[in-house]
Amino acid sequence: MRHEPQPAKYTPDTRIEEVADFLADPVVAADFPKHVLRFRNERWDKAVGLGSLSEEDWLRHFGRFEPLPDNLPQPLALRYHGHQFRVYNPEIGDGRGFLFAQMRDGEGRLLDLGTKGSGTTPYSRTADGRLTLKGGVREILATEMLEALGVNTSKTFSIVETGEALERGDEPSPTRSAVMVRLSHGHIRIGSFQRLMAFEENEHLARLVDYCLATYPGPPPPEDAPGRDEPAIRLMHQVTERMADLAASYMVVGFVHGVLNTDNMNISGESFDYGPWRWLPRWDPGFTAAYFDQTGLYAFGRQPEAIRWNLGQFAIALRPLVEAESLVAALERFGTLYHHAMARRFCWRLGIEERGLETDAAVINAAEGTMREGKMGPDEFFYRHRGGRNAQGALAEALEGSSPLDSSHDYWREGAPETMLIDEVETLWSAIDERDDWAPLYDKIARLRRMGDALGEPPAPPAHEG
Repeated sequence: MRHEPQPAKYTPDTRIEEVADFLADPVVAADFPKHVLRFRNERWDKAVGLGSLSEEDWLRHFGRFEPLPDNLPQPLALRYHGHQFRVYNPEIGDGRGFLFAQMRDGEGRLLDLGTKGSGTTPYSRTADGRLTLKGGVREILATEMLEALGVNTSKTFSIVETGEALERGDEPSPTRSAVMVRLSHGHIRIGSFQRLMAFEENEHLARLVDYCLATYPGPPPPEDAPGRDEPAIRLMHQVTERMADLAASYMVVGFVHGVLNTDNMNISGESFDYGPWRWLPRWDPGFTAAYFDQTGLYAFGRQPEAIRWNLGQFAIALRPLVEAESLVAALERFGTLYHHAMARRFCWRLGIEERGLETDAAVINAAEGTMREGKMGPDEFFYRHRGGRNAQGALAEALEGSSPLDSSHDYWREGAPETMLIDEVETLWSAIDERDDWAPLYDKIARLRRMGDALGEPPAPPAHEG
C-alpha cells in the first residue's frame, strides 16, 4: 500500500519572508462575484492541519483569500524571468497567481499554498489574471494521475468556481471561471535565479541559494566533485539530481508536459503548472502536447534534453557565485543520474525488482520495442505486463530471471488500466459543462487514487530529503 499523507496540526511557517524583499511583491486577490466550492483535496488538507475547516471558512480563505491565522498577511506575487521556448523573456513573473501561505506538514516539510487565476498582478501585462474552470479541472486530472503514478508533483488543493464569463481563444467562449490553489514544496524557479543574475543582484543570488539549501535539503555532492563545499555547487548538484528524476518520471508514465520553460522548472524538482499536457495514446517520441509547439521542442522524446538544457541555464545563472568548471561537473552528472532514475522508476511501474543498470536498460529497450510494434501506450503496456506477465519475444528474454513485486491488489486483475487520454478528459469536462455533473470527475479521482494504492510506494530519489 502507498503511504498516505498523515494528519498534522496546523503549523504556519512563513520562511519566504526571509527573501521576499527581493523576490516578491505584495498583491491583492480579485473580488469574485461568486464562490462555489468544486474540489477540496481531503487527502492533503489534513496533512497541513486544515482538514477541520468548514466549507464557509474554506471559501473565506481559498475563494476570498482572507489570510490564514499567523500566516502571510498579504499574498506575494513572485518575480522571475525565463526562457520561453528558448527565447529569454524578462517580462514575466506571477501574472495570475501568488504565494498565499506556508506551513509545515506532519513530516516537517515546508509546503506552499500558491494560486492560479487569483487576479492581476504587476506581471499580468495585458492578461486578465483569471483561470477557466476547464483549466482547473484539467489541473486536477493531471496532478491526480501523476501523483498516482509516483511523479513528484504539486497537488491540486482547491478549486472554487467564481462566476465570471471568460473569453479565451483556445476554448469555446464565454467560458466559466475558477480560482485554484495548489500545494507544493516550493515555488522557486530556475527563472527566479535568472532574474537575479540579469539584474546583477549577486548578494540576493547568494541569499536565494542559502534559502533553497535550507528549505529543500538534500544530500551533499559526490566526494570528488570540484567545489563541493560551495553553497551554489551543492545546490546545483541537488537540482541536477531532482531534474534527472523528474525527466525520467515523465518518460516512464508517458506524460508530455508541453511547456518546459525555465520559469516552469521548480528548484524542488516538482512538476507543476499544467496547461496543454497530454498522455501518450501510443509510444511515440515525436508526440507533442501544445498546438503552438510547432517545432516539437517539447515533444515527448525530447523532454529529457529540454530539462537538461534548462539546467544549463540554471548553471549560467549561478555563474556569478562560483567557477564554471564546478557547475559543469554537476551538470555532466545528468545523463548518468537520468539512466539510473529511468531504471528505478521503470522497474517499479512494471512491478519487478531492479537487477542492475545494464540488465534494467535491456528491459527498457525491449519494452519500448514492444510498445512500438504493438502500437500501444505506456498505460496499456505496464498493465498488461505487470510483474512480467504476458511477455513474449525480446521482452520475455529481457525479463528472464526477474523477480516480481507485489501484485495482489484487485486492480491488476480487472482487465484494463486507468488512463488519461484526451477523449476521456473531454468527456469528463462535457459532463460538467453541459449538465453540471461532477460525479464522473469525482469517480475518476477515486479510481486514480486506487491505482496509486495498487502501485504502492514509489521509489524516492536521494535528493528529495526533507
